[in-house]
Amino acid sequence: MQIILLGAGAGGGLPQWNCGCANCNAARAGHIPSMTQSSVAISADGTDWAILNASPDIRTQLAVTPELHPTGPRQLPIRSVLLTNGDIDHVAGLLTLRESQPFDLFATAAIHDALAQNPMFGALRADLVPRRPIRLDQPFDLASGLTATLFAVPGKVPLYQEGAVVQSGLIGENTVGVELIANGRRALYIPGCADLPDWLQTRMEGADLLMFDGTLWDDDEMIRMGLGRKTGRRMGHVPVTETLDALAQTGMGQRVFVHMNNSNPLTDPNSPESAKARVQGWQVGRDGTRITL
Repeated sequence: MQIILLGAGAGGGLPQWNCGCANCNAARAGHIPSMTQSSVAISADGTDWAILNASPDIRTQLAVTPELHPTGPRQLPIRSVLLTNGDIDHVAGLLTLRESQPFDLFATAAIHDALAQNPMFGALRADLVPRRPIRLDQPFDLASGLTATLFAVPGKVPLYQEGAVVQSGLIGENTVGVELIANGRRALYIPGCADLPDWLQTRMEGADLLMFDGTLWDDDEMIRMGLGRKTGRRMGHVPVTETLDALAQTGMGQRVFVHMNNSNPLTDPNSPESAKARVQGWQVGRDGTRITL
């Protein structure tokens, strides 16, 4: 199984266009690595690829990833795109992929419904991009030799679907993780998760790779820094500090944080927080990170 982190940042990326926090300024100056928004490419054979979440930055991500370059005038090694939620930073890139290019679009019925409510996504021609609704806990073929299973994780509806009252620990089709199996290896991709109940930790046990929500280091991080008024959990993300404690005894192979917000000290490779994560067996994902299982 070959995995490429196309983008390791949360919504807005690093630097975020309207943010002057220390991390964004450091990234602009080239002192710490920049990050595009969250997306992953995965393949079982190095030939047929699937994209997990279509980042708004996907055009740039594809351009710098030779494995995903066109192989002919209108031939591409990308066979499918899978969405783990309806968040803008995971679906907006679909509009870039509208150029008469065939691929399968996999998501739960709830996520497909969110897309269907926006007529702009009609630019993806139905005859070229069939929308494949997937039931939870039902394995399906994502690409050649690659089996995927969607499973519910605690989360919430996308920002544009929020009402007066928001539940950030919903269990259902709005926020899912993906179990990926190929050539006897098992990987989990969970870029958004509001909590770590025992049943989810049990599912992680024994995985060869876990790519997990690293959005915020602390729950009140953005409030404390004057960057927002919501906690991480309110946005549907469990803080890294709790993840490190909760999964300390969970047996698995590689552990990689993905989907990191510009405020997160993990974006700085030399921060004490990055060192602490490494000591506890975690890798901080970066754009272009390649993993072979």
